[in-house]
Amino acid sequence: MTTLLLLAPIMLPLVAAVVYAAAGWSSRSTAWAGVATTALLGADAIILAATITRDGQLHTAGGLIRADALSAWMLLGVGAVALLACWASPAYLAAGRESRRRARWYGVLLHLFIATMATAVLAGNLGVLWVAVEATTIVTAFLVGHHRDRPALEAAWKYVVICSAAIAIAFLGLVLLYSAAKHAGLSGEEALDWASLRRHADQLDPAVTRIAVGLAVIGFGAKAGLIPLHAWLPDAHSQAPAPVSALMSGVLLPVALYAVLRVKAIADPALGSHYLRTLLLIMALATLALAAILLIGQRDYKRMLAYSSMEHMGLIALAAAIGSRLAVAALLLHMAGHGLAKTVAFLSSGHILHRHHSSRISDVRALAARTPLLAGLFGLAILALLGFPPAALFASELSIARAGASAGLTWAIAAAFTLVLAAFAAIAAHTGRMLLGPPPQPIHAGTGQPAGSITVTTALPMITGLLGVTALGVTLGPVTELLHAAAAAVAGAS
Repeated sequence: MTTLLLLAPIMLPLVAAVVYAAAGWSSRSTAWAGVATTALLGADAIILAATITRDGQLHTAGGLIRADALSAWMLLGVGAVALLACWASPAYLAAGRESRRRARWYGVLLHLFIATMATAVLAGNLGVLWVAVEATTIVTAFLVGHHRDRPALEAAWKYVVICSAAIAIAFLGLVLLYSAAKHAGLSGEEALDWASLRRHADQLDPAVTRIAVGLAVIGFGAKAGLIPLHAWLPDAHSQAPAPVSALMSGVLLPVALYAVLRVKAIADPALGSHYLRTLLLIMALATLALAAILLIGQRDYKRMLAYSSMEHMGLIALAAAIGSRLAVAALLLHMAGHGLAKTVAFLSSGHILHRHHSSRISDVRALAARTPLLAGLFGLAILALLGFPPAALFASELSIARAGASAGLTWAIAAAFTLVLAAFAAIAAHTGRMLLGPPPQPIHAGTGQPAGSITVTTALPMITGLLGVTALGVTLGPVTELLHAAAAAVAGAS
C-alpha cells in the first residue's frame, strides 16, 4: 500500500502521456484523460498527506522514493495546479485552433512535465531530485517552444542554456556534498539520502559543505528565478502556452525552492544558520529589486506576470533566509497561494491573448466592459497576487513580516516590503489600464455576448482556483497539522 501511494503520483501522469502518444487529441474522451489522471493524482496526494500526518514519514525499499510532511505539502500543490492546468487545456487548445499533431505532443509533454515534478518532491535521494529537476528542463524546453515562432524558439534556447548551466552548478554542489558525506563515514546509499544527511549533518566537513551548499543553492535557485541566473524566466513564461506558464510559475518554481529547502535542512545543522541566511538574503533582495524595477516599465502583460513570479520567489527566499518555523510555514502557505492565484492569472491571460492577438498592455483596454467574466477572473487573480485579503497571500506575507521582525531582521523586512510596494503599484497600474477605460471598438452586434467573452464552463478551472486561494486565506482546516509538520521538517525546533 505504501509503495502504491508513493509511486502513483509519478505513474499516473506517465499513463496519461502514453494515452496521448497513442491516441492523440482525436476524441473528447482522450482530451479529458489528463484531467482524470491529475484528479487521481490529487486524490492520492490527499490520502498520502493524511497518512503521513497520522503515521509520519513513508518510503519505498531502498529509500529512493520517500515522503515526509514537506513532500506531502508540495505534492498537494503539484496536484492542484496540474488539475487546473489540464482542466483548462482543452478549451485553450480549441481557442488556439491547434492541429491534432501539435495537440498530441502538447498532451504528452505536459504530463511528462507533471511526472518529473512529482518525482522531484517524492525523491528520497538528492541525486534523484537533481535528475528530476534536470528532466523538467528537457521537457519544458519543447513546451516553451510550442508555438514555433521566432520569439518562442529563442525563449526555449535561452531557457535550455541558462538552466542547464545552473543545474550543472547544482550538480557540482551535490558531488561535493557526497564527498563530504563519504568522508564522514556514510555509505554510498546514505551519502545523498536527505534524511541520512540531516541526521549526520554535524559530522560533515564544514569547509567542503560550505562550498557544496553555496553551489547547490545558486544552481537550484536559478530554476526558481532567483538572481543571478534568472534571465530565462520572463522569456519562457511569456512564450509558453498559458497552461504551461501556469504550471511553470505555480509549481516548477516552488519545486526548485523545495530543493533549496532540502539543502537548507542539511546546511543549518552543519554550518549554523548564518551562512545560508546571508546568501539567501542577498539573492532574495536582489531578485525583489530587479523584479520591481522591471515591473515599473513593463509593456507586456504575460511578462508582467513572469516578473511577478520573480517577486514572489524573492519573498519566499526571504522567508527561507529567516528560517524559523513561522517563516517556513509562511513560505509554504505562500507557495500554495501563489501557485493557485498565478495559475488563474496565466490561464485568463491566455484567453485575453486569443481574443486580442497581442500581449501588449497598450492593446488591451476596457476588459471590464467588453468581457466582464474574463476581466473579473483576471482582476481577482491579480488582487490575490497583490496580497489583498482574504487571499492566502495576505496571511503569508503578514507572517513573513512577523517572523523577520522576531528574528531581528527588521531592516531586511523593511527593504523587501518597500520593493514589494513598488511592484504592487506597477502591477496595479498596468492591470487598471487593461480592465478600465472606454472600449477601443464597439461590441459586436447580434452575437448576444460581448466580443471575446468566455463561457462559465470555460471559466470553471479559474473559478475553482480563486475559491482555493480564498479558502487557504480563511482557514487551513484539515491541513493545519501537515503545514506545521512540514515547517518542522526544514526548521527543526527553531
